[in-house]
Amino acid sequence: MSEGTGDDEWGPHTPDAVLHTGAEELPDPEDVVLASGHDITPERLEQARRLLEEEGAAGVEKLLP
Repeated sequence: MSEGTGDDEWGPHTPDAVLHTGAEELPDPEDVVLASGHDITPERLEQARRLLEEEGAAGVEKLLP
């Protein structure tokens, strides 16, 4: 991967060191609720916290298509 920040027809490049997928750490409970397609409520936040505690990243994968 390139570490440059050069420009091309797409515009300036973002340095690879700045890019990340989020796989390095678990998402926040808010992110889990939003990924499930629901509005954030205290009850859903608690469900998301439990899901992350019990199943970690595997639990999040269940919510995604």
